[in-house]
Parts: sequence; structure tokens; C-alpha cells
Amino acid sequence: TGAYAALNSANRLIEAADIITPEAGEEDQYDDILGQAYFLRAYAHWFLMEYFTTDYTDDNALGVIALDRVPTIDEQLLRNTNGEVYALILADLDRAQSLMSTDTSDPTFANRDAVTALRARIAAYRGNYTLAATLSQQLIDKYGLANRAQYEAMFLDTDNTEIIFKLERTNNDPYDGQGATGSPAAGGWAGARFAFVDATLSGSPYFEMGRSLFNLLDPADIRYDVNVAPTSLIDPDYATNNNPATDILVIQKYPGSEGQPLMNDLKVFRSSEMLLIRAEAYADAGSINGATNSTAALLKQLNDARFGTDTALPVFANEAEAFAAILDARRIELSFEGHRYKDLKRLGARASQGVLKDPIDCAFNGACSLPASDYRFTLPLPIVEFNANPGLREQQNPGY
Repeated sequence: TGAYAALNSANRLIEAADIITPEAGEEDQYDDILGQAYFLRAYAHWFLMEYFTTDYTDDNALGVIALDRVPTIDEQLLRNTNGEVYALILADLDRAQSLMSTDTSDPTFANRDAVTALRARIAAYRGNYTLAATLSQQLIDKYGLANRAQYEAMFLDTDNTEIIFKLERTNNDPYDGQGATGSPAAGGWAGARFAFVDATLSGSPYFEMGRSLFNLLDPADIRYDVNVAPTSLIDPDYATNNNPATDILVIQKYPGSEGQPLMNDLKVFRSSEMLLIRAEAYADAGSINGATNSTAALLKQLNDARFGTDTALPVFANEAEAFAAILDARRIELSFEGHRYKDLKRLGARASQGVLKDPIDCAFNGACSLPASDYRFTLPLPIVEFNANPGLREQQNPGY
């Protein structure tokens, strides 16, 4: 996979660093580069864990192959436990923190704040909300939230107010291309996952926004403008109109930059995610209501920033309602940024929520719902791995 390719690159750099002695005056740069490599190795391991472990909170569950070196070509390694992988990730983050520069001004380079953000995300996934609260609050205090103009500019790659770390995509870099499939897996344009030409009705969109997400968006919310292309066709009678051509919701989250449609930086960590992690921590502690120090207060703070006005303070009857509101807030705020599948897996049970499509979106194939407990919220090990490493077949995830 791409994550193991990234791991391989990081491991090669780390091993090569052992035989390089930096010249006088280059020691800080040497350390910073090495620190970034340790961070990227940790992030690549975590990226794999997000999809392939069955239970983030169980250290004894199977994780992924923990790879802290360049293996020989004949090695056939097996999966490690979550606890073993977490230990490697956290050790790498410790090394990264100790080696990296204190400069965090350029979010296109891995930095100490990115280390803190990854620690906060991992802590939340593991259910260690005391640690998640402390780490996320550090970044909330430092970055704050973008205002409406800054938020819109952020997805045009002209504002970094709340960006902690992002993967830069620019003209003529190795990722500048669409690929034959229209997917960023074959190129580097994030918007190519949804359209072939550009983020407009005439730009050959082939994945549209689901109605269940669209119905959560408010036209007064800047996130509506960022996510929904103005050329979209919006049919108020979509539920009873049998003509799908009257309701086409074009995704505009990645409109393009530098004159190249569909090419945008990939936002890995933003301060709004940290705020939502902090909201989770409050909910886990039972502090769901109130104008300060609560889940409700933080969700209101986020809405105030996105609507540009004072919004209503939510009131929750119980923990499940609070977690459901957090899931909805994450769905709106982090839409098309790669979180929803994993959010349902880890929070769905606490929110009594799973996949639930609008009936119009599942009229064709009948796949309308999926409970958060379903085994398909963990990906299967692919058969190509078994072909190369037969021992992994015994470690296939349940249900496959």
C-alpha cells in the first residue's frame, strides 16, 4: 500500500542518517529532517491502524505490521498487536519531538504541533480522553478557529489560519496529475475523486454529495458554500421526483488551486478537529451541557465561527444525544477529508448511529443502512498480501 511505501521511504532515510555526519552548522537541519522522518513513520503506521484494526481501544487486538527498519526481500512478517504498534508510534513521536525544529510556521512540513495533533487524535481513538483533552486544548489555544472568509480561503489554499499540518499539492510536483481512473490514488488531485474535469455541473462529476449530508447543511453556514458547487441542481421535490437529473449535488470541497482544477492541498490536521476532540472528551466525562466547559459550548463555538453570528446553545438529554451531535458536527466540518468511515466505527455505538442514507440515495441498490457494529467498518487484508505472505491469511479480519 501507499502507507507502507511511505514507511519504507522513512525507514531508508532513518537508516541512512546513521552513516551521515552533518557538517558544522548543519546539525539543526539534520535533526529536523530526521525528526520529520520519525513523524512520517508514526503517521503512516497510524494511517494503517485506522483501517485495519478491529478495535482501537484493545491493545491485544491485531493491528498492522510494525515496521521500524528496512526488511530483507525474503522476510514474511506478520501483524503485531495494537499495543506493539502503539508503542512504536509513540516512541517515534517522542523522537520526532526531540529532534524537530521549534518553528511551526510552515504547515506543509511536519512539525512539533503536528506531533501533538497526532497524539491527540490517537488518544481520542483509544478512548484516553484525559490525555486527548490536554493535547487538543494546547492546539485550540494556539490556533483558534478560522473566520468565514479564512475558512473559504483555506480550501482554496490561500489561508492557513487553522491548519496544523497539510500535504502540499502544487503544479509540476510528483502528485500533479489525475490518472486514468479519475482518482487521486492514480494521481494527486483530491477533487478528482469526485469529478473528471472540474468541480462544476459541466465538469463531469461522477460522485455527488449524498442527500443525507446535504440535508444537514444550512445555506447560511460557510461550509455550505465550500462543499456545494453553485452550479448544482437542487430539487426541493427530490424525494418524490423520479428524475435524478433534476437533483445533482456537485461537491466543491476541492475546487483547485494555482489555476489547476481539482488540485488542492490535503488538510491532515486542523484546529477544528482538535475542538471536536475536546468536545468528545467533555462528553465522555459527562459534561455535555452548559455555556462553558462542555460539549454544547464547544459545538456552539464552532457554529458561531461558521455562521458568523451567535447561534443557539445546544441542549442534550443524554450522552447518546451529545455523541450524535458530535458525529453530525464532524460530518459537516470534516466532510470529504477522510474521517466519516472511522468516526462511525469508533463513535457510532455511543451515538446510536450508523450509516443511514436518504432513501433516494439507496433506491437503486437498497443499501440504505449499516450499523456501526458491522464488521465492514474494518477493512479486509487484500488477497495480494496473502499471495506474497501466506501466513497473513490466518490473521484475516473477522467477516472476510
